[in-house]
Amino acid sequence: MGETRSGYHHGDLREALILAALEMLEAGESFSLRAVARSAGVSTAAPYRHFADRDELESALAVHGLRELRREVSGAVGAGTAWAVSDPAGGGPTGIRAGSAERGAGSAADIPGPDLTAVAVAYVRFALRRPELFRLMFGRPCDDRDDERVRAAAALHEFIEAIVREAVPHADPAALATAGWSIAHGLAMLHLDGKLENTDPETIDARVRAAVSAVFPATDVARGAESSAAAPVPPAPDATAANASEVRA
Repeated sequence: MGETRSGYHHGDLREALILAALEMLEAGESFSLRAVARSAGVSTAAPYRHFADRDELESALAVHGLRELRREVSGAVGAGTAWAVSDPAGGGPTGIRAGSAERGAGSAADIPGPDLTAVAVAYVRFALRRPELFRLMFGRPCDDRDDERVRAAAALHEFIEAIVREAVPHADPAALATAGWSIAHGLAMLHLDGKLENTDPETIDARVRAAVSAVFPATDVARGAESSAAAPVPPAPDATAANASEVRA
């Protein structure tokens, strides 16, 4: 009997196994390599061509999630602004570049920067849409020996730093990226765990935007976004930013 069902092509077995495992994870089913093989319609020996054990498969799922999250966040950055996201092939580090308008054309006020509140909203939306995957991505230890997972986590962190660097050019990007990520991740977990009301998407989006805007100066956080009817948040006192600690998935 062949090792793959009809319709599979050479080279896509690994992806098929990851997608099968993802379906089982999100359905709340416990999975093993043998169970994933059955779900994918392949022989029980086939997964071992790509994964030594379940831990390696879970790490591949985390990589899949990290890359999907980065794509969704980058989509939020580009939406409705003059900024586009450079996304090198292969899942490498991502930066921000001027889109339809060049940086040198016009004043800074003419070229809106990325809206950090939109980034946080996209982050929380992803967590609520893919709760089991999100928990796996960040709730389990990261194996530093897994180069692919380390690169995917680093790419997400570098991307967030790049957003911050453009949105708040005079701040310490590493420190502010860590602060912003902490706020978005904390809000995601509070909603996931039901500590904050999590049934109405519009209410959740508004809460996330309000929280981010309350912490960061409104003029820096959402340059280019429409002015809010609420009073602007006063700038925080000057402080020496602490060195950002190493970020791990």
